Amino acid sequence: MQKVIGVCGFKNSGKTTLVEKLVRYLTEQGYKISTVKHAHHDFDIDHEGRDSFRHRKAGATEVAIISQHRFAIMNELRGTEPPTLDEILEKLSPCDLVIVEGYKRDTHDKIEVRNLELDHPILAGDDPTIVAIAANGEIVNCAVPVFNRDDVSNLAHFIIRHTGLAVS
Repeated sequence: MQKVIGVCGFKNSGKTTLVEKLVRYLTEQGYKISTVKHAHHDFDIDHEGRDSFRHRKAGATEVAIISQHRFAIMNELRGTEPPTLDEILEKLSPCDLVIVEGYKRDTHDKIEVRNLELDHPILAGDDPTIVAIAANGEIVNCAVPVFNRDDVSNLAHFIIRHTGLAVS
């Protein structure tokens, strides 16, 4: 099983920006990082008129697109349930760490991201999978470590220790 850390929070809390910074920092340290992003909306990585789009519209369940620089496999659910996070993790190539954005109700350990300017519910305290908080201001009397959202280096080193990654 891959080493996993989640980044969760509510809309506009800074999750994607934090994931981007963590990926950049950790890859610069020599770690191989993969990400999983949960979308609450419909999305499409393909575009009308493209051959792969036409294949899917014709009824193909899976369409693979391969180029010199990357590949993607799109899977049309066609009314079936989406795969669980664990099923997606099993499909990923081996890496040092998978950073999961979203999936705040799943059982993996997570960093809660908070924008203190917004009035969002607090996850830490009620959710034992929240192992730290990254916020844009000070939080006192917290049962888990609190990091400044912009202090990526310290947060990354916490993640390295917490997940048991080999120190590079």
